[in-house]
Amino acid sequence: MVAHVALERASFPPNRPALAFVQGRRFVARLPALRQSLASAVMLGLRFVQARMISVWGLLVAAYFCPPHIFAAFAVFSAAAAFVSIPALMRLEAVFFRSGDGRELALAFRLALASGAAFLGLVAVVLIGLAATGWIAPAVALVFFLSLAARAVLRLLWAEATAEGDFRAIGNSNLMQALVQPCLMLLLIGLFGPKALALFLADALGHWAAAIHVMIRRRENIFALARPRLWSLRALAWGAKRWSDAPRILLPAALLSFAFTAAPLMALPYATDPLLAAQVALAMRLLDMPTQMFGMVSGPLLMNGLRRQSGQRRQVWVRWTTLALIAGTIGVYGPIALGTSHFDDLFDGSRWSGVGHVIAIMTMFYAGIALFNPLHDIAALARTTGWQLAAHAIALFAIVATILWFGELSRDLLYAVGAISLARAAAHVLFAWSGQAHRHRGGADVAGARAAAS
Repeated sequence: MVAHVALERASFPPNRPALAFVQGRRFVARLPALRQSLASAVMLGLRFVQARMISVWGLLVAAYFCPPHIFAAFAVFSAAAAFVSIPALMRLEAVFFRSGDGRELALAFRLALASGAAFLGLVAVVLIGLAATGWIAPAVALVFFLSLAARAVLRLLWAEATAEGDFRAIGNSNLMQALVQPCLMLLLIGLFGPKALALFLADALGHWAAAIHVMIRRRENIFALARPRLWSLRALAWGAKRWSDAPRILLPAALLSFAFTAAPLMALPYATDPLLAAQVALAMRLLDMPTQMFGMVSGPLLMNGLRRQSGQRRQVWVRWTTLALIAGTIGVYGPIALGTSHFDDLFDGSRWSGVGHVIAIMTMFYAGIALFNPLHDIAALARTTGWQLAAHAIALFAIVATILWFGELSRDLLYAVGAISLARAAAHVLFAWSGQAHRHRGGADVAGARAAAS
């Protein structure tokens, strides 16, 4: 929230004299908008915190009834569904924020919708083939498809709501999923027993509940964007050519970024100390929550605000935003690192002895990810995004090479992995500060989008 206040500071004129009556009137005129924006940030953050807390308690209760291997299977299922859902929209949702023009947004929305439908059709054919050949159980294939489709639809709807500034829809959908998914999980466990399929189905239905909530709330806007009379093969072809960098560069970059986030898991098989491996796994699970919360609160606010900026003000706004994100990252992960390190003595003599220091070390890795994610979204708006793909590839290669070079899981390896994550974030800070990460196409593109849409 402090980062958001600093972010709002960027909305003021960059070069203003000390005090002027006219500027004072402008400031007073802006106060309602600032209060509304800050209120949106606070409510979005509170809703996401509430959703995470509800989800955690639901998982803890479900963990009481399910054996560990069931949760291991569920972790693999959810990770696979999340990874496969990334290319569903071919990263076309990123272009929603390249312009404030409504017609360009509508064309990009229809193109992303068509891409998602085609991708899901292809996945359905593959899953039917795998089920027919016995590679996967038909019930698991069906539930996986439902979960994948829900994630794709939810990503599309969240991107549209973010572009239009409807943060309440995003926050309420998180609460809806957090309420529905754990309850369904417990209900299905009670009906069918502690089986992996019960957790899989609860995951799919929970995501669909969130998607349906956003769909109902945003139905008028969605219909306006996707109304049948606006569909045109000519317009879709123009949009596919215009935004060809999304599937060609932004999509591989997103896949590489996902792989980077999961890279520390590669080091667990190299552990000679099972306790250290367990501590790293626990630290990753715990630190993933503030990382998601940081991204969920800052991401929509940042992208919606950036969509409203243009010209030189865009550069100034991004620089203030970058400083706000750095301050927010330090404010979130600094106390976590200091607190876990300071209270590590509480675990002395127990089987979790030393876990506080491991969590403190791992905050470097997750602080880098938390700072990187919103800057990565800004970079998706760049005129040339080849550097972004190269940066992702270099970072992933560096972290894999570091793990192989150490050859075993150790605290020194965790320090090295954290340093690489911070270096990747620092590179994107430089890109954003220099203006290379957010220079977008201008009026000619908007005019082209209007011509294609008409």
